Amino acid sequence: MALHRLHAAPDTVRIGTFDARIPPVLTIQPGDTVEVQCVSGREEVLPPPGSGLTVPEALSAIIAANPGMAPGHICTGPIAIAGAEPGDMLEVRIERIEPGADWGYNTIRPLVGTLPEDFHETSLMIIPVDRAAGACRLPWGTELPLAPFFGVMGVAPPPAFGRIGSKEPRIHGGNLDNKELMAGSTLYLPVFVPGANFSVGDGHGVQGDGEVCVTALEMCLNGTFTFQLHKAQGGAPLLERPRAETSTHYISMGLNEDLDQAMKQALREMIGFITSRTNLSREQAYAFCSLAVDFRVTQTVNGEKGIHGMLKKGLLF
Repeated sequence: MALHRLHAAPDTVRIGTFDARIPPVLTIQPGDTVEVQCVSGREEVLPPPGSGLTVPEALSAIIAANPGMAPGHICTGPIAIAGAEPGDMLEVRIERIEPGADWGYNTIRPLVGTLPEDFHETSLMIIPVDRAAGACRLPWGTELPLAPFFGVMGVAPPPAFGRIGSKEPRIHGGNLDNKELMAGSTLYLPVFVPGANFSVGDGHGVQGDGEVCVTALEMCLNGTFTFQLHKAQGGAPLLERPRAETSTHYISMGLNEDLDQAMKQALREMIGFITSRTNLSREQAYAFCSLAVDFRVTQTVNGEKGIHGMLKKGLLF
């Protein structure tokens, strides 16, 4: 099992898109581990000169190579896993996540967010990060402990999708914005193209469920990932949409522009998960979800909204 390092650079990142035609920048074997550098930001959200905060060289180089860069996720990758084929399932173990800068930012922009009708002006907060203490300090003095995760983790979408934006989470993963996916968790993704072609970005230092103003503590993060491949048997796909688990919970996900439909999807996914792992009927699993599964709003700001179901480990299995 090999260890690889993938640095963020103008030729190893893309901005704001997923596309099955984008070639991989790194190919690894199943079981390998990759240390990935991810950066976030654009020129207008950088800390001002004299602030004492440092802009990573990789971010400066990417901004310089993309003049006039519009808002969009800077994703490092794709990483191809040798032997992955459509119908397989990619297991992404998130081993470590570490801050890659001593600052992050939060911004409100007109016409986006959960309350676009209430907030019409751009607002930007540059937020210092104390990496040693694992905390950030907001301008009014409140200190928040960091709980870092990557907002965007996904494989290449089905080729029929063509080039799509990174804003909307879909069946390939992407902008899931699920704060449960911290170090120690595992994300499962369906494979749609040879190699799977995994990309990651959109570092979040801390976020509340909902991500209501459209940004979290957006910041540069470095992640360590181990990739396992599960081969499809008999032609049926092993997985149809993203699923995850932490050390304490199994997680189903629902994604839809209608939050009610996202809830139904997350619930159906959890019912299917329970019945696949137990002898419970669908009726029993449905009732059990009502009794013991927590369904939470993942985010409400990315076009495709998110609900995730949390089933505590040990209750059934």
